[in-house]
Amino acid sequence: MPIFRVFAVALAALAGVAVPAPASAAAPASEFVALSDVAPSILQDIRYATRHNFVGQRIDGYLEPTCILTRQAASGLRQVQARVLRQGYTLKVYDCYRPQRAVDHFVRWAKDLADEKMKAGFYPNVEKDRLFEEGYIAEKSGHSRGSTMDLTLVKLPPRHQRPYIPGEPLKPCFAPRDQRFPDNTVDMGTGYDCFDPLAHTDNPAITGAARTNRDLLRNAMTEAGFRNLPEEWWHYTLNGEPFPDTYFDFPVSRCSLR
Repeated sequence: MPIFRVFAVALAALAGVAVPAPASAAAPASEFVALSDVAPSILQDIRYATRHNFVGQRIDGYLEPTCILTRQAASGLRQVQARVLRQGYTLKVYDCYRPQRAVDHFVRWAKDLADEKMKAGFYPNVEKDRLFEEGYIAEKSGHSRGSTMDLTLVKLPPRHQRPYIPGEPLKPCFAPRDQRFPDNTVDMGTGYDCFDPLAHTDNPAITGAARTNRDLLRNAMTEAGFRNLPEEWWHYTLNGEPFPDTYFDFPVSRCSLR
């Protein structure tokens, strides 16, 4: 451990402050799995491996559009999938493990105030210079610990979803469902990664079918031992996650698991 890290940990201990472990570039192969190997029926739409995200380009560290999770989190999602299948739905994941280098990419992007090419779709009502202050971007993410995922529900049988076309006109993420990007998911009141209070899970303005769908997802996830982030209806973390203080930085690729 570098000497400055030793001093930092010692000072923090005296002050009673928890210090996160530094990012680890290696995946403990026995602890992480590809979700498709554990629950192959769960759909995957890994947006950060594409240009269909709030940055507008593939994010650093996403070498493949695949969901990687800790073994415990993947097992929990398999339980959720079994439950929602019986109710006529399937899960669809948008993001799972996220390397620290991807989080760093978000931070660099947020500091570049001139780059607003995706603003109309993902954060139309938030000025970019307030993304940190309002909590939409942070220097650490629970996703990097390997037991957090972003997900939603799709009604069976899944409808066809056309690919995103880079440069196509963007619609506000909180627009009525038939005006947003034609995702094949159930209506949750906003699209994924919507930087807006309407994305808060219990926002009282979300009613009707969208409210029912959010509650359906939350109930299924809670029953299997996951907790929701109140500011994002799509964001869940496994209770008792195995790496609560470690932020990993290995690439999103099946090769990382070998």
